[in-house]
Amino acid sequence: MRAVFGPFLSLLIENDKNEKFMKRKMKYGFWICALVFGLFQTSCDDGDGYSIGDIAYDWVTVHVQSEGVYTFTGDIWGTMYPAAPVVWGYRLAEGTRGLLVFNPLYDDYYGYDVGIKPQQLRPFLTKTVEELTDANEAEYANHPAYVLDAWVAGGYMNILFNMKMPLDKKHRVSLVKRADEPAIEEDGYIHLEYRYNTYGDTTDVFNPYEEVVCYNLNTLPLDEADGIKMKVNSAIYGEQTLVFENMDQEVPEEAKNISTFTEESDIE
Repeated sequence: MRAVFGPFLSLLIENDKNEKFMKRKMKYGFWICALVFGLFQTSCDDGDGYSIGDIAYDWVTVHVQSEGVYTFTGDIWGTMYPAAPVVWGYRLAEGTRGLLVFNPLYDDYYGYDVGIKPQQLRPFLTKTVEELTDANEAEYANHPAYVLDAWVAGGYMNILFNMKMPLDKKHRVSLVKRADEPAIEEDGYIHLEYRYNTYGDTTDVFNPYEEVVCYNLNTLPLDEADGIKMKVNSAIYGEQTLVFENMDQEVPEEAKNISTFTEESDIE
C-alpha cells in the first residue's frame, strides 16, 4: 500500500533575539510541515485512479536522463517518470538522494511504475563510503554526533541527525571503512564508522530542523555479508555500534515528516 495525502500546508517563522544567529536561523524558518487532512490508501493493483489534488511523497534516488530531465526510483513507489513537465531551476547529479513531493497521475506509465507530476524536491547531501587510513584519519575526526535515526534503503545508508550550528565552516559528515580491514569481517558483517568533524566551529544553538546525509553503498559486497555494523560516537549515548541486517528498511516515521524546504546546508 502507498499513501496519498490531501493538501498540506506550511508555516513557521522563528524570531531570535540574538542578532548573531538571526540570519542563520531565518533560513530554516520557512519549512513545509505535513498537515494531513485526508489519507487515502491506493495501490497499483486496486484500479483506483488519481486526481491532480492527490499528493504523495517518497525518498527517492535521482536518475539523469538528459539535460534537466530526471526520473526517480522511490523507496516506496518504485520507478517514477515525470508525465507532466517541470522546470527545476537547478541541476541534479546522478544518484542524488532526496525527498520528492509529487502528484501521482498514472500507474504502469511507459515502463515505469507510475507517471507523476513533481511538485518539490529536497535534495540530500549524497556521498560515497570513503577509505580510512592512518594518514587521513585526522581529516575525518570523530566528534560526538547527534544521530537521530539511520536505516538502509534504496542501496544507501540514510542518516537523519541534528547538529549545533556553525558560524562559518560547514561540518563534515563521513561514512568510512578502514583500509586495513577485510571487506567482510570474521563475524560476517561489513564494519563501517560514521565520522563527524566540526572543525572546531560550533555554537550553542541547535539547528531547529534535521539534517540528512545519504551514503551510496554500491562499493560494498552487501549480497555476501550478513549485514552492516556501524560505529557511532553519539553525543548522548557515547560509543555505539548500530547493526543493520535488513538492506531494504522502511522509512522511519520521523523521517517521513522532515521538511521539504531547500536551502544551503551546513554540512559537507
